[in-house]
Amino acid sequence: MNTSTATSSYLSRRDVFALGFMTFALFLGAGNIIFPAESGLAAGETVWRAALGFLITGVGLPLLTVVALARVGGGLTALTQPLGQAAGTVLAVAVYLAIGPFFATPRTAVVSYEIGVVPFFGSSSAGLLVYSTAYFALVLYLAITPNKIIDRIGTLITPVLLVALVILGSAAFFKPAGNVGQALALYQQEAFLQGFLHGYLTMDALGALAFGVVIAGALRSKGVQSDRLVTRYSIYAGLIAAVGLSAVYLSLFYLGATSQGIASEAQNGGQVLAIYVQHVFGPLGNLLLALVIALACLTTGVGLLVACGEFFSDLLKVPYKYVVIFFVGFSWAVSNQGLEQLIKLSVPVLTGLYPLAIVLVVLSLLNRFWVSKALIFRGTMLVTLVFGLVDGLVAAGFTEWVPEVFSRLPLADQQMGWLLPSAMVVLVLVVVDRYRTHRSS
Repeated sequence: MNTSTATSSYLSRRDVFALGFMTFALFLGAGNIIFPAESGLAAGETVWRAALGFLITGVGLPLLTVVALARVGGGLTALTQPLGQAAGTVLAVAVYLAIGPFFATPRTAVVSYEIGVVPFFGSSSAGLLVYSTAYFALVLYLAITPNKIIDRIGTLITPVLLVALVILGSAAFFKPAGNVGQALALYQQEAFLQGFLHGYLTMDALGALAFGVVIAGALRSKGVQSDRLVTRYSIYAGLIAAVGLSAVYLSLFYLGATSQGIASEAQNGGQVLAIYVQHVFGPLGNLLLALVIALACLTTGVGLLVACGEFFSDLLKVPYKYVVIFFVGFSWAVSNQGLEQLIKLSVPVLTGLYPLAIVLVVLSLLNRFWVSKALIFRGTMLVTLVFGLVDGLVAAGFTEWVPEVFSRLPLADQQMGWLLPSAMVVLVLVVVDRYRTHRSS
């Protein structure tokens, strides 16, 4: 890899913003629109405390992941290097399959169908088949040439999505459905924690592990070959995306908090949004929401497909286009199993992987403090793996398989029982690491 800036192109300001808009669009899936509205509805008068917690995990964690990947060159394989080749490859494959063809990519098609099409035409297996076929044909067209992803997503699609979001976000503040409501249920005592957990459940840190290679690849397609410039522009892109996501989340939190009067019976954020846009915009509101959800899902689906294609093409030494075509066909087949089945299967797997992703990123960002990276990474990740498996079993409903001691840990009810044990293991291993270094010197 060429590390000389002399032969590396610099991006124009327009290209930097296009890269940032592309990154923003990659992260902004349907869940990122639905969760804030749902949390805001329940938060009521505690909306800003809940929103702050959400921003820490829904924006902060993905941004840190982008930074960590930028520092190692944009690839998950480089990030997992201290784990050893075998363990690192297994983890990377598991992450890419989970957020790619097995779960997340098919879900972008099904969610956009359920929210954007079903309200107009009703739900049917034939309707999903037709929609998913057209959807994945478009995803394939956008993903088959990854060197054009900045131009197609960052320059063409994202501006349309931004306009729709600006209309929705502006309406939330200037045409609220009512006054800010009362804090409901757990938000009365722990608004910050509930917002924190909702942001955690977006699982964008997993997505960020995949998108790092998309950002780096897009930069190199623009002639940016210097490692230093790739790192710099990747961080710029992450910051632009973080600002955009924060603005969207804050407006949707407020939309939810002021919609208790019309949406008190809503079961999820999708229903909150549907009721609100119908109330404020009338029939056109449903079209606006359909456009937002469809574009959000489309850009995320393309990003995930490109990331998986790049990774498995390099791993298996198979041409990129064949990998992408196979994954599109596989995702299309999985998507036609329906949303309920997809969620049932994906939540335990994603829940189990998420702690590993967070710990990996944090350890990588702090790697200058470790003398023996292998010792710290392998020991901590092994303990986190155990707790990740426990969280996955609980999410799958197999609580009887989990020893009772795990349920007594702090934050176990929020599927974050791994946090304290992992932190304690890091501290112990740091002491061992320094002691071994001192003795050998």
